[in-house]
Amino acid sequence: MTEPAGPTLSIPALAIDEAHIARLSPRIARALSLAVILVFAGFLSLWIFRSGASGSFDLAAFLKALGVGIAAQLVDGAIGMAYGITSNSLLLATGISPAAATATVHVAEAFTTAASGVAHWRLGNIDKRIFGRILIPGIIGAVTGVALVTSIDGNTLRPWIAGYLLLMGLYIIFRAFRAVHFTPVIGNRLIPVALFGGFADSVGGGGWGPVVTTTLIGSGHEPKTTIGSVNAAEFFVTLASGFSFAVLIGIQHWESVAGLVLGGLIVAPFAARLTHRINRRALMVLIGGLIMTLSIFTLYRALAA
Repeated sequence: MTEPAGPTLSIPALAIDEAHIARLSPRIARALSLAVILVFAGFLSLWIFRSGASGSFDLAAFLKALGVGIAAQLVDGAIGMAYGITSNSLLLATGISPAAATATVHVAEAFTTAASGVAHWRLGNIDKRIFGRILIPGIIGAVTGVALVTSIDGNTLRPWIAGYLLLMGLYIIFRAFRAVHFTPVIGNRLIPVALFGGFADSVGGGGWGPVVTTTLIGSGHEPKTTIGSVNAAEFFVTLASGFSFAVLIGIQHWESVAGLVLGGLIVAPFAARLTHRINRRALMVLIGGLIMTLSIFTLYRALAA
């Protein structure tokens, strides 16, 4: 005979309120962002205190870079690109050498691109095929660009970089008024696009997004996964650039790096809101005009020297 089964223990299923979780997600993200800002600000304050005591901290350079970081992050949050181009244009206008300016921008960008890449990965916005095809060529192009920038005298290179940024400013204005159409880019044809994007990014302090993202979306790729894949690859491209600069010339302007990073962290949670509050076309014209004006100023100073 089989013995009667004993009493069973039933555990009530947990009721998961998905709507409640969805409401909590932005709060958690804001709390984490605030925590990162506070931790970074704490380390930065300690570093400033110690450096200031020894007389080695350049407060003026830090404050300039802080302003540049805020402006560049506002631009990037509003139109989705041009952080590096804006930062590099503003830093060059302050008199920093081309190699030092782009090195500073790339070290600072390592923080922002890491956060962006992780966010796109968690949202499932990464196409592994696009990511795999642009990653290595982008890194090779970036390292090649670093080798060029660091091997040529800054005074010789400055007008060329200013000319490149002038064209990028003109391109942003052009994009504001009309769509740019490209021949479809598929398969191995992604490789030269990524090579040039990485090279232009290292030489000009920015250009990976405008070159690669714009080309792929314009050629018919799905925007969400294209932006996610290009942003995820950008972290590794930026990391390769920053590491190469550190090895070849070192990073002398840590005050500027700290200012760029802190400025970006401060306004990052609010920058994206500008997309819904400001006319995008007017903003792109304003930004393109600003970059062109700064580039002309830098070009004039370089040629008049």
